[in-house]
Amino acid sequence: MSLSYSDLVKPELLSQPVYQGGKPIEEVARELGLNPAGIIKLASNENPLGASPKAIEAGKRALEDVELYPDGGCFELKKALSAKLGLAPEQFIVGNGSNEVLEIIGHALLGPGDEAVMGKGAFIVYKLVTLLFGATPVEVPMSNFTHDLEAMAAAVTERTKVVFLPSPDNPSGTANSEEEIRDFVGKLPDHVLFILDEAYAEYLENGPDLRDLIAAGRKVFCTRTFSKVYGLAGLRIGYGYGDPELIGLLNRAREPFNVNAIAQAAAVAALGDEEFVEDCRVANEIGRLQLEAGFMSLGCEYIRSYANFVTVKVGKGVRCFQELQNAGVIIRPLAPYGMPEWVRVSIGLPEQNEMALRELTSFLKS
Repeated sequence: MSLSYSDLVKPELLSQPVYQGGKPIEEVARELGLNPAGIIKLASNENPLGASPKAIEAGKRALEDVELYPDGGCFELKKALSAKLGLAPEQFIVGNGSNEVLEIIGHALLGPGDEAVMGKGAFIVYKLVTLLFGATPVEVPMSNFTHDLEAMAAAVTERTKVVFLPSPDNPSGTANSEEEIRDFVGKLPDHVLFILDEAYAEYLENGPDLRDLIAAGRKVFCTRTFSKVYGLAGLRIGYGYGDPELIGLLNRAREPFNVNAIAQAAAVAALGDEEFVEDCRVANEIGRLQLEAGFMSLGCEYIRSYANFVTVKVGKGVRCFQELQNAGVIIRPLAPYGMPEWVRVSIGLPEQNEMALRELTSFLKS
């Protein structure tokens, strides 16, 4: 009897969950026979204003040299990030989205017998990365949809290699204060790397700044993305920053040419367009208030968000997702996060938010 492919792969891969992203507009249109032009997607926390025109133009220019390999060291982007964040270029690692940066952490630090501490119901990629490398995820229950840092500190053992903390969190949108985070970092033993996921940092006013802890030698590593406020989700580019020694080690686990030239050029231009980013922040705040007011008028419980989405309790989350999808509104059911009564609604343009609220009203009445 011949072996199956399941007999050949690593055992941990057989029980590895598959990440489920927000459904694309084209897929929904095919499945339901809808006109793509009439569908709105509020499922993946994308920027409804798109990308900076400067970033798009820079990406187009980069296409002219697409026959050449990209700069594997991302020199210009690291220089721009250095100027933006006041860190040395060698303190940055760039990835195919911040998800790849998190996976590189797994390559470098996690293996069988190791543990990774995270909030139960936090961004599911932390758990997926941990399982992929045969390590054990230690999921700590949240308190009122917010990471319980006291409980997370208590969950750290001699086997803990990394601790993941997103602030703001996805999918709840909550955020821990800088004081809480600093106090938490101070409690971590020296063998633990603290990872602060700042994917939504640009939406958080006066968010935590841990650069001084990195400079002081604390084992702190932060990740960010160009997929959210910068609107470059389709180009897949993100980065991490930390101690130069750590970055050098992580680069040994990084694939060569992992970030394409178009993404690099667009990201550099996006960083320089601060006016566009501020416009996106303002539009997001207006949209958040619009959604929250709508949820309140419907009598729906929602979680105060510090990101570009709002999570709301609708009773039957999957059914709500299905019925709104039938009406051309794609949202995100949160059953995979242990929240079957909740859905996450990305903040869109005013007319998109209004359409989502209208269809949610119809769902609740039915």
